[in-house]
Amino acid sequence: MNDVHDADALRARLNGETARFAWKELQRFFAAGAVIAVAEGMDLVDVAVQIASDNKAAVAQWMQAGQIGRVNDEQARVWLEADAALWTVVVKPWILVQALPAE
Repeated sequence: MNDVHDADALRARLNGETARFAWKELQRFFAAGAVIAVAEGMDLVDVAVQIASDNKAAVAQWMQAGQIGRVNDEQARVWLEADAALWTVVVKPWILVQALPAE
């Protein structure tokens, strides 16, 4: 029961720490290789919880499916040229980013 409470508390904390950032503000973290892209349609907070909980199986599955992974140079260029804003959450040492849905 305590594990459920801990997971709920972690989810609530990470949800509260999500923020919208301009890609240009994240460039130095990208240059350091610390930015992980989360595919559209995935729940950013769910991914953050699994990474923070060290759920290697889920993370490996998502990586293999191409649903999460380090931001590549091409994606970074597209976001920079578009002056994109992204949803972000920090799970040290990573910054998870997800494109905002088209409005």
